[in-house]
Amino acid sequence: MVIFILRRMVWAVMLAFVISFLTFVMFFALPSSENAQRNERGFDTSLQAQFDVHGSFVEQYVRFVGHVVLHGDLGQSTRGGGDVVAEIKRTLPVTVSLLLGGMLLWLLLAFPIGLISALRPRSLLDRGLMIFVLVGISAHPVWLGLILSYTFGVRWHAFPIGGYCDFHYSPESSSLCGGPRYWAYHMFLPWLTFALLFAALYARMIRASLLEAMQEDYVRTARAKGAGTSRVVRKHVLRNSMLPIVTMLGMDVGIAFGGALFIETVFQLPGMGRLLVRSLATEDLPMVMGVVLVVSTAVVLVNLFVDVLYSVLDPRVRLRAKGDAIPASRGLRRELRAQRRVTESATQAP
Repeated sequence: MVIFILRRMVWAVMLAFVISFLTFVMFFALPSSENAQRNERGFDTSLQAQFDVHGSFVEQYVRFVGHVVLHGDLGQSTRGGGDVVAEIKRTLPVTVSLLLGGMLLWLLLAFPIGLISALRPRSLLDRGLMIFVLVGISAHPVWLGLILSYTFGVRWHAFPIGGYCDFHYSPESSSLCGGPRYWAYHMFLPWLTFALLFAALYARMIRASLLEAMQEDYVRTARAKGAGTSRVVRKHVLRNSMLPIVTMLGMDVGIAFGGALFIETVFQLPGMGRLLVRSLATEDLPMVMGVVLVVSTAVVLVNLFVDVLYSVLDPRVRLRAKGDAIPASRGLRRELRAQRRVTESATQAP
């Protein structure tokens, strides 16, 4: 297990360096704008001056990595003049709140829908639930957010249509909006919009995984031993059907951030998505580069966590790793030989 985690960490570090190299090429080596100041080698002089990169291409990349990794320096905004790291720290909690809350809500919607549809396949209830969740994935997040804002905010006055409250309330702050209750109250509609976008995909995947798992031999054996449906689903089916869901969660982090761009704009949330949209409109290259690096690193870390979680749910993943395959295969061969001897002795008995 330790060797498997270390191997995945090494791959994550290598992937992070590949991302940093591609980011360096896009923002330093490739032309970004006709109005940008360029030197004789074609590098952006504003970014070059901020990160103090000079010399050959390799030397510039090494200096860039040193600024980002060793000093945590992402430069200064070319429009507002503020520190990029400070701005990202201010907006990052908003985006993380949106992503985690939306993820939790779409799983709470997808699991019951997928489970009910799998237990009653091809029924009217199954078809009705699938049609319901498909409405969310067919709609654009801007349209869906505006409809929810108008319905729950303007018409029914149940939830605010915009704004953000901090999770921690500070009495010294001039804003009276703060605390977990007001934070969740302002984030419910963005969470619901996020959940409706992804609930359909996960509900259909959960339904397909459950239907496939319930056709396995070990499920038939459990039913033959007298286990009820609830026990079979809880003890035997859910664990194996979780594997594709965990994989999807790791891959959907980057896609979810793309949805956060629209949702933060609709609900006026001061998150990284809205910061990126504003920076792209003003051609603030250091800010755009900082957001790209942070989001890419977050995707790498989440996929590393998913790999470890996947190995916990399915120990066979660890056994496939190089160095563990030979002992595992030997143990499997010994077990098969022992089972064969037991079977032969049982058939030869009078």
